[in-house]
Amino acid sequence: MEQIFGQATLLTYYLILGLLALFGGHRLQLLLLYYRTRRSNTPEPEAPTEWPDVTVQLPLFNEMYVADRLIRSVCQLDYPREHLHVQVLDDSTDETREIVAATVAEYRSRGFSIEHLHRSDRTGFKAGALEAGMKNACGDFLTVFDADFVPRADYLKRIVPYFTDPESGAGLGMVQACWDHINRDYSLLTRIQAVFLDGHFLIEHAARNRSGRFFNFNGTAGMWRRQAIEDAGGWQHDTLTEDLDLSYRAQLAGWRFLFLPHLKVPAELPVEVNAFKRQQFRWAKGSIQTGRKLLPTILRTSLPWKVKFEALIHLTNNISYLMMVGLSLLIFPAMTVRRGTEMWSLLTIDLPLFLCATVSVLLFYLASQLAAGRGLGRGLRHLAPLMGLGIGLAINNSRAVIQGLGKEVGVFERTPKYRIEGEGDRWFGKKYRVRADLSTVLEGILAAWFVCAFVLALKMGMWMSLPFLYLFLQGFCYMYLLSMFSASWSRWRPTEPAPS
Repeated sequence: MEQIFGQATLLTYYLILGLLALFGGHRLQLLLLYYRTRRSNTPEPEAPTEWPDVTVQLPLFNEMYVADRLIRSVCQLDYPREHLHVQVLDDSTDETREIVAATVAEYRSRGFSIEHLHRSDRTGFKAGALEAGMKNACGDFLTVFDADFVPRADYLKRIVPYFTDPESGAGLGMVQACWDHINRDYSLLTRIQAVFLDGHFLIEHAARNRSGRFFNFNGTAGMWRRQAIEDAGGWQHDTLTEDLDLSYRAQLAGWRFLFLPHLKVPAELPVEVNAFKRQQFRWAKGSIQTGRKLLPTILRTSLPWKVKFEALIHLTNNISYLMMVGLSLLIFPAMTVRRGTEMWSLLTIDLPLFLCATVSVLLFYLASQLAAGRGLGRGLRHLAPLMGLGIGLAINNSRAVIQGLGKEVGVFERTPKYRIEGEGDRWFGKKYRVRADLSTVLEGILAAWFVCAFVLALKMGMWMSLPFLYLFLQGFCYMYLLSMFSASWSRWRPTEPAPS
């Protein structure tokens, strides 16, 4: 019986490790595509002789700390005022509504075309607000900024020419700018988030776009041609990632997308770990929902195999978090079963699989820091905590994947922003605090499990297993302790109101 249990444990362990290695291999493929295509940037087109009408949409829900900053930055865009129209799509239920109303009234009195559209019914959440705003939008082009963004003055004059150019603008449905980060150096958490996002934009987006594969609008800091949205069926709210959903539908309808890595738009990163986990939960759940919704259609099309394969991996990639949880539970029992195994077996089977699953990720994010011009030293310094944070997210994002496989859409719970721009700013004591949830309890259990496993491995002389166990140990301990620290403030500080 013990032998059968050991064999089943090893079989499951190797299956999971093999699948994670495949996902890691895909990251290496994206990295190769990036380097193969990195010199194929689209040339910057000439400015149009006449600037078209543009509507800037600002979807908000309870953003009292940053709403004013967003509206003021948008009204400072260097664009002909007679062609600039601003919609503040405000679903707020707190004092944000009064802040927005006052700021909008100020700019309207100064001659700006700006309107405050408040919905008391949050049907469709952000997608519903954007769809409602389109009914009153002016012109053929719409750009969206979330509450945490602060666009630079030249944003519109740099992005609009890509649509109006007689040659490159034909068939262009969406242009996505690259996210930058106001508070990148605020803490270790924000620095690692910035590295994650650099990888997503500078490597993933660039590789997919330049190689003819589908990529996605990120919900903010991008511009749409209205016709592309309409041809795709409009904004829909049957997933929590309405941006990803619309992106795939628009590209399936034949519209071309463009990513501009050189056009950077600053934004505020979440500084509180439970807010960060909420954001990751929504993104992970929404991507699985989008895959469940659209992958059958995508796979039945006559699109090239490379486009179908990339869409399949892109929309199912978060399943790897479920595998990570499985690996977390099995890695120590599997190592115990193989005690006494010859070294060559570990070096020829376990090590290559583990390296493919982990080193590929490290190379991917190291390349993103080189692409961002941050240098090899700064990139290497963040690799260990980056791996830890990725492992620490496994429980949170696994719950999201499981929920995403179900039919219930769920509530769009936005990520709180606190207007944290520099080292002196503090989020303690502010509203919109996010409480810890079941994920934190499970992270604590796994943290304790790996403390015990690490100690046992030391006592049993399992020296080869220690580096691997330490990766999981630091990941779950970091996530649990940081979540508990934030949760301790939530017991007596103002918290996030219940979603409505």
